[in-house]
Amino acid sequence: MSRNTVVLVCLLIMALDITAGVLGIEAEKARNKQTHWSASLAECGFRSVKAYRLGMAAAVFLGLAHVIANLCGGCICFWSKADLEKSSGYKKLAIASLIFSWITLAIGFIMLIMGALANSKSSHYCGISHHLLLQIGGILCFFHGFFSIAYKLSATLAT
Repeated sequence: MSRNTVVLVCLLIMALDITAGVLGIEAEKARNKQTHWSASLAECGFRSVKAYRLGMAAAVFLGLAHVIANLCGGCICFWSKADLEKSSGYKKLAIASLIFSWITLAIGFIMLIMGALANSKSSHYCGISHHLLLQIGGILCFFHGFFSIAYKLSATLAT
């Protein structure tokens, strides 16, 4: 892949992850604007349709960024411990970045979906508090962008 293409793919991944992060944080702000009554772990209040839409959009952008990073990063494989030990530093960095990007994707995506689904209907509710799910999911989008860019660059340098 040419140098310009790698830069454009990295910029696209970062733009998608930053957009997802901002949408997640904005979804939490929209959720907090609704009236809430809380008592320790339980709360009552009104759901926010805007928070639902923003949270779902953030989850879509996070998933799209991950798909693009993995498709453009290529396949970094190792078949045994000996194969991993004799591989280059770039390949080891690519493997570690790939693992961390999957972890941040899983946690961030689940938090965004749970936070969005907690606001899926415009009505009154009482139940378990879902504070900060959307905000933490949005923040994890930024970490996902960092790990995805590290994966893309190190995978490119390893080949």
